[in-house]
Amino acid sequence: MTTDNEPLQDVKQEPVRLSGILVHPTSFPSPYGIGDMGKGAYDFIDFLKATSQHLWQVLPLGPTGFGDSPYQGFSAFAGQPLIISPEKLMELKLLSEDDFWDMPQWDPRKTDYGSAIQFKTRLLRTAFQTFHHTPDKALLEEFERFCEKESDWLDDYCLFMAGKDYHEGRCWLEWEDDLRMPTPEVKKIWKEKLADEIQYYQFVQFMFQKQWMELRDYAHENDVEIIGDIPIFVALDSSDVWANNKLFQLDTKGYPTSVAGVPPDYFSATGQLWGNPLYDWEYHETTGYEWWISRIRRQLSMVDYLRIDHFRGFEAYWSVPADEETAINGSWIKGPCEKLFLAIQKQLGEDLPILAEDLGIITAEVEQLRDRFHFPGMKVLQFGFGDLEDHNYIPHFYTTDNCICYTGTHDNDTTTGWYQIQPEKVKDRIRRYGNTSGHNISLDFIRFCFASIARYAIFPIQDLFELGSDARMNTPGVATANWNFRYLAEDLTEARKNWLLQTTKLYDRD
Repeated sequence: MTTDNEPLQDVKQEPVRLSGILVHPTSFPSPYGIGDMGKGAYDFIDFLKATSQHLWQVLPLGPTGFGDSPYQGFSAFAGQPLIISPEKLMELKLLSEDDFWDMPQWDPRKTDYGSAIQFKTRLLRTAFQTFHHTPDKALLEEFERFCEKESDWLDDYCLFMAGKDYHEGRCWLEWEDDLRMPTPEVKKIWKEKLADEIQYYQFVQFMFQKQWMELRDYAHENDVEIIGDIPIFVALDSSDVWANNKLFQLDTKGYPTSVAGVPPDYFSATGQLWGNPLYDWEYHETTGYEWWISRIRRQLSMVDYLRIDHFRGFEAYWSVPADEETAINGSWIKGPCEKLFLAIQKQLGEDLPILAEDLGIITAEVEQLRDRFHFPGMKVLQFGFGDLEDHNYIPHFYTTDNCICYTGTHDNDTTTGWYQIQPEKVKDRIRRYGNTSGHNISLDFIRFCFASIARYAIFPIQDLFELGSDARMNTPGVATANWNFRYLAEDLTEARKNWLLQTTKLYDRD
């Protein structure tokens, strides 16, 4: 006990040490062909709580287009219709059991996007028709409030999607001239023409948001925070580019003059030609970076942290002439650097919960930009142990706890699959480093990750399941057979729960 005259003793603060799992909602167990925000999602959060995990990381949550990549969405603001739960729609009496008469039998471990899209779209349109006649006045009022509150992005997105339907899914660059770069008067005409279809897309976004916010609230009730993810660039065939063409490097007809990518790196000898239109950063500056501020604000209304993919592009981005076939003949162009984040801070506050994906060709200037705003960077164990000369990603060389240690990311092979193809000298180094046989290598990597000084430790759920390369989420540069991994409810076994809980406690991440 102290008296008023005695000095207070300094209380030593324990460092923040959190851990969690990377898994996209499309991977959750579900009988409807693709993971969703139904029972599988809630069961996963229960598993996080039971194992003292406090972080859940997802991939971008937007509506996907060709190739099903969450990094090539139709909108930087909208949600993914495919993860809307039919169970939740039934609870609102917008669907009945009779509406599932044509449900296919799917492989529960893989998403067949073609059939899943067809089936879920029919369910959503059925639910929309029922919504027209619902006696639930509170739900109708909630819908009206949503449409009004989110109109800044929702109106253009829904008109864009209705326009795609009208034009049989074709890219907006193939639409008639007046609608390719429409005036407000032209938009008004088309809004009247496509009114029913526009309202359908409003309904879909309303249901996505309603279900997502309920799931997010459930996560918070169980001491779980969500790490969201956005790509730095947006897709050419998106409402963002169609409705805001001045924000991008386009010619007078709407075609990109230069496109995004990265030079040759760990993943590809010819670089990666993403093809996304590049930003006209000078024009963004004249607006006070209004579009970016709105984008970040929207995402942070749905998640607790926000990982920005390809963070280095804010310092300098790889610009490739639009007619090139690979990314080799590009050049580095200076980005907005600190001006963008100072503008975001001015509107959203100084402590931005942003995580920087700082992989690839990282310069001192990129590190300075990251560190100026105290954004945690990424440490990927596969990179550290795979390159005998690269010390940046090996745990005992970490110089700060302000980072996230990953076993691997969605772009990496699973740790088990990766280890199997490594040369013997790499395997030997790992075995000696961890005093391990290598027979349970993905669990070893989770231990390395948890044992590091990194503030945040995250692993893909495939590594907990000790799965091989066939469970990989994405192979960069490969256009097909990505994003389709799913797991089963019975994969979350008591043995795995107990191992993860004990490992979490051992390294003080509970």
